[in-house]
Amino acid sequence: MGLFIIAAILGVGIGMLSGMLGIGGGTVMVPLFRLLFGMSPLMSTATSLFAIVPTSISGVVTHLKNKTCIPALGIAAGIGGALMSPVGVWLAQISPDWMVMVAAALVIGYSAINMFRKAAKLPPDRIRKEQLKAEANAASEGKPAPQQQEITIPTLTRKQLLTGLAIGLIAGLASGYVGVGGGFIMVPLMISLIGIQMRHASGTSLIAVMILAIPGVITQAILGNINYTAGIAIVIGTIPGAFLGAKFVRVIPERTLRFTFGGFLLIAAALLAVKEFIL
Repeated sequence: MGLFIIAAILGVGIGMLSGMLGIGGGTVMVPLFRLLFGMSPLMSTATSLFAIVPTSISGVVTHLKNKTCIPALGIAAGIGGALMSPVGVWLAQISPDWMVMVAAALVIGYSAINMFRKAAKLPPDRIRKEQLKAEANAASEGKPAPQQQEITIPTLTRKQLLTGLAIGLIAGLASGYVGVGGGFIMVPLMISLIGIQMRHASGTSLIAVMILAIPGVITQAILGNINYTAGIAIVIGTIPGAFLGAKFVRVIPERTLRFTFGGFLLIAAALLAVKEFIL
């Protein structure tokens, strides 16, 4: 019972990261299930996938309401991911336990480095503060705030949507193999290859995560690899957490979002490495 409560409390934080950064939360849940519950690598990844679906749905609802996502791109990436997710699950079944965790740590670490590089190229957050000040002044004068004018859903070309589909294929393979939603891959690629903003990439990624994780969950459930008690405990916290995190996206500066995302990924990669090679 004690572990159940702890998992639910930690789930709130994981859910906030999910809603804010556009990830399913698997990069934290997999190490958590390994360290806190002592699950095998395979069960950790399977249970993580199970918890990712409801977590993502919670965040997506808020992102849609706030227009901080691009539904068409999210669906395209989600379809691509759904096609490859079962392949990832199959590969995890035939791979040694340590290989699954090493693959997760390497991919997550690489994504963290890329995100730090992108964040370093952005202007300091003081510029964002100046924008917020301008919005406040505009509001006091009865004028439409600049930020309110910017909240629109970008229109993408067919080529960009196809690029999103390809990104989903890669993310889906990683999702099924290492038990994560694939957001840690999709968010950086959507920003660099498609050219959308971080705040749009976060919500869009969650839509894709919500779709692509489903086939993997079904496959893992059939194989009997899911620990439903631990998964439900986490979800109790992640659902409200993701709702709150998605709300924060509108007010947190782009540069801060990217640095937060990179730091989060780096910690997750380190946790996996420590568990497999030191503990």
